[in-house]
Amino acid sequence: MKKLVLAAALTAAASTASAGTIEEPVMEAPVVVEETTASSSAAGVWVPLVLLAIVAAVVAAD
Repeated sequence: MKKLVLAAALTAAASTASAGTIEEPVMEAPVVVEETTASSSAAGVWVPLVLLAIVAAVVAAD
């Protein structure tokens, strides 16, 4: 029984010692987040003004 335990222990030690090869670590590229800015500060004003002009044109046509 002792020989069986000793053989199992040596087999386990030998298999973990030769488990694989040493590989170079994989370096991931850093993530770069770029924030974009609007070309004009009044860019968001044009959409409501156009909608208001369309509503005014519809009301004036009635």
